[in-house]
Amino acid sequence: MPCVTTLLAISLTLTAGQPSGAAAERRQQILDYQLTMPRANQLLTAMDAMTKYVASLPDYTERIRKSMTMTPAEQLAQVENDPRAMAILKQNNLTAKEYLVGVPTLRMALMVAQGLPQSDRIVASPANVTFAKAHLSELKPRMDAADGARGRE
Repeated sequence: MPCVTTLLAISLTLTAGQPSGAAAERRQQILDYQLTMPRANQLLTAMDAMTKYVASLPDYTERIRKSMTMTPAEQLAQVENDPRAMAILKQNNLTAKEYLVGVPTLRMALMVAQGLPQSDRIVASPANVTFAKAHLSELKPRMDAADGARGRE
């Protein structure tokens, strides 16, 4: 079974199915989001809980497929209209928008910090790449664990 959170995160980034304005807006939100260790901790804790929650849903495969074609506004509405998802975010002092922008921001900063080149689909601000490089050994295993990648490389 593919990793649920990885698929969800991919769908929440710069997908080709989005209108160019939506992709440009999401790209700018990711570039503007400033990572800090407290924020990374919040995001990773929420992501771990969200992965477990989404994986427990009987229609999780359909949800993932559908989210891949949604605009950022539709994704935001989907999360905001899900009481359990919002409870997870509230418990971690995050808004739906902070989560939907923050997780891809952290993921892409870690990817670039590991040497993956930036592209149309992978963007990270210089400050976030510097942050990710400084904390890579701590954050990468936690991201993998939150993704459900425990025990696989």
